[in-house]
Formats: sequence, C-alpha cells, structure tokens
Amino acid sequence: MKYNRCGELSVIGMSGCESFAGQVDYYLKEWRRHGGDESFIVSAECPRFGSGEGKAIIHESMRGKDVYILCDMFNYGVTYKMYGQPVPMSPDDHYADLKRTIAAIGGKARRLTVIMPMLYEGRQHRRSGRESLDCAMMLQELVGMGVSNILTFDAHDPRICNAIPLAGFDNVRPAYQMIKALTRAVPDVQIDKDHMVIISPDEGAMSRSIYYSSVLGVDIGMFYKRRNYSVIVNGRNPIEAHEYLGQDLHGKDAIIVDDMISSGDSMLDVCKQLKEKGAERVFCFATFGLFTDGLEKFDAAAKENVFDKVFTTNLIYRRPELATRDWYVEVNLCKYVAYLIDTLNNDESISTLLNPIKRIQTLMNKHRNALNAQVEKKD
Repeated sequence: MKYNRCGELSVIGMSGCESFAGQVDYYLKEWRRHGGDESFIVSAECPRFGSGEGKAIIHESMRGKDVYILCDMFNYGVTYKMYGQPVPMSPDDHYADLKRTIAAIGGKARRLTVIMPMLYEGRQHRRSGRESLDCAMMLQELVGMGVSNILTFDAHDPRICNAIPLAGFDNVRPAYQMIKALTRAVPDVQIDKDHMVIISPDEGAMSRSIYYSSVLGVDIGMFYKRRNYSVIVNGRNPIEAHEYLGQDLHGKDAIIVDDMISSGDSMLDVCKQLKEKGAERVFCFATFGLFTDGLEKFDAAAKENVFDKVFTTNLIYRRPELATRDWYVEVNLCKYVAYLIDTLNNDESISTLLNPIKRIQTLMNKHRNALNAQVEKKD
C-alpha cells in the first residue's frame, strides 16, 4: 500500500517509555513493513552529568520528518545518579527531558507531535487563589517550542485545551478498551439497565460517567465529596465523607469510572459504600493507576470483598508487583496508540478513533450473543 505521508514517520520513546514505544513500533512495522526489521524508533537519549544536570542527544537527522514523542511524566521507576546517589525521576525531571529532546531536534522536523497520556500538572488546571496554572503554562511552552499537536488521554479537565486555542489538542478516552477488558476478564457480566449501573465517584467525573452510561444504555449514580475546607493535608482539603445520589443498587453490578487512582482512599470508600448499599460486584475503571500509597490497602480491601476488579491502562508506569495481583486487570493501549500515530502520519482524520460508539455497540452485541449462547447450552 502506498502512503501519502506528511513526512517520514519517526517515533521517540522518552525514558521509561521504551517498552511501550517498542510495542507501538511492532504494530507500525506489521502494518507498513510487513514485519520487517527496520524500526521507526529514533535513537535518542538524555544522559545526566554527576551534578544532576542533563542534556538530550538525537543520534540521527530529524530534518523533514514527522516526529511523535511518547512520554510518561509519572515514571518514578527511572532513576539517575546525582552526586553518586540514585534519584528517582520526578514529573519535573521528565518534563525537562522532553523539552531538551524537542530542543535537540532543533526545529528541523516537518511536524512534531507529543503523546503525553497523563498531562504534566494536569490536576493543577485551574486557579484558586494565589496559585500557579502549571498545566496551561506547560501546554503554551510546548507549542512555543514548535509542537503542533498534543495527544493526551482522559484529561482531568478537557477544558485545559483553552490554553492553546490555535494548536492541536486531542483528548482520547479509552472507553472501548476498558469495556472490552471487562467482558474478557468477567465473561458473565451483564451490561444492561437491569444488571448494571455506572457510578461517578465525584462531581468532576460526571462527564466521563455520563458517556459510559449513554453508550452502554445503563443508569448512572454519583457520589459527592464533603470536604473540610478549614484544613489542608498534602496540598488538598481532606474529604470527610462521600454522599450517594442515585437509584437502588440491590442486585446490580457497579462500575466506578474515574481518570485516576492516586492514593486510592476515595475509590475504596466509594466501593465500600456501594457494597453496603447492595451492589453485587464492584469494578473500578481508572485510566491511570498511580497507587501512590502502595498496594497494601487494596490487597486488604480485596480480601474483605470491598471490590472485585480494578482496571487501569499501561499508558503510565505501573508497579511491577501490580501485575501479580488477582484483583488487577491491565488494559493495553499500545495498538490503539499505534492506530493514532499511523492515521495522523497519513494526514487522515482520527475522529472515528476518538469516537468508538460503533465499536462499543458491536462489542456489546457480540457479548450478549455469547451470553445467550451459554444460556441455551445450559438449557
């Protein structure tokens, strides 16, 4: 097949993204080079001096190429030596390396796209008092350096795109992949109004929960957080309680939909309340699983049957031990990202990839037919 490309495709995997970029490269080679050995991955690195200072080096020319940079701002599994001591890379370190890499390209690329699954400082998206607007500043800085398009997944607040109204910004929701993973991990799950309900854990997650509710044709419920605004703990006002608003849950499975699991305290509290209110099984959908306080509290909650499964994507770093947990299901997005890159590189619209309603409907029909076949087989 002949491709009309904007430029020769090149993919750069930043520190910590090497494995993900390698899987993306696998699909691109299969589709374009029929399994050939020639890779689309660019040889690049960001070495550090002993003082902690760094630089970026690109080992091949980027002139006239269509470059896609994959970066994980939250991969603390990557370390560097500073004054002889190992230092885990912070989001600030990763962002500095991203800028160094763009600077090393030196404006020679024909088009530059940054794929940043979880936005750097995405939770600092609005101002409350004398605060910095870090995410907006980051987006403007990247565009000022020559980035023409930014792809992110399940942005904490999609309205952050208003910071760069004249540049490309695509917010991707992995709804289809999440639902597909659920039907595979839990083959007997029944997704209809009589057996399923979508739960928003707070007001901020309502838009994504409404989306799931609409495409699946099921009811929705929500919790709202009652915070103590007289106290600040770890930079935030602590949550005193979660209050439920919605229909009766007895006999129904519940899917909690959120963009991330940070410490997990809020998610587990919501799970516990859902079980107390009569939910049969509770499944957690979170695009990004940070698990900042470790996995012990989830292990304990799983033993107490507080929840049944947690689904997160492989778009950011996961603790290696997470894969050993029976309650965890990883949702692989490598092929989806490869589709996005392949389509964009050919100057085609990604609208159908961003709107997976037809694919979800096809998946639901296939799943219902499989359930009906099982029932008929038992009869």
